[in-house]
Amino acid sequence: MSESYLGEIRMFAGNYAPQGWALCDGQLLSINEYENLFILLGTTFGGDGQNTFGLPDLRGRLPVHPNRTTILQGSKGGTETVTLTQSEMPAHTHAVNAIADEGTAESPDQAYWSKSDMAIYTDGTSGKLVSMSAQAIQPAGLGQPHSNMMPSLAISFIISLYGIYPTEN
Repeated sequence: MSESYLGEIRMFAGNYAPQGWALCDGQLLSINEYENLFILLGTTFGGDGQNTFGLPDLRGRLPVHPNRTTILQGSKGGTETVTLTQSEMPAHTHAVNAIADEGTAESPDQAYWSKSDMAIYTDGTSGKLVSMSAQAIQPAGLGQPHSNMMPSLAISFIISLYGIYPTEN
């Protein structure tokens, strides 16, 4: 690999880290052994700051550039699964259907509302509107979480343990 900056992160198609690099898997390193890298990273990604410091853990995570206000360097966010709440569901209706012909059954079991000889319908301009029994219309869905992961391809991220010390611009 060409000369890298100390702390530079690259994608790597191998399942190991080449010499002079480490996988970005959250491992703790010795401050004494990697003092210059510790100066760059500090304890942003873990460690006790006395003997150890952590490397970024990008396993199953998407890197995002910090914005210095709401997304800080080293912060984590997002969730792999989510359960929608009622307020997150789009507004929608559940149609209630009926048959316009005369009814053929006396029981509502496995049947539709149908035309009747009695005046059982109204145009809604008069009378008090009341709710039907809660058992008349059942809720839909099971309330289970669903995947919140975008399509992805797993590839290793590696960080340079040595290299050119990056100076600020």
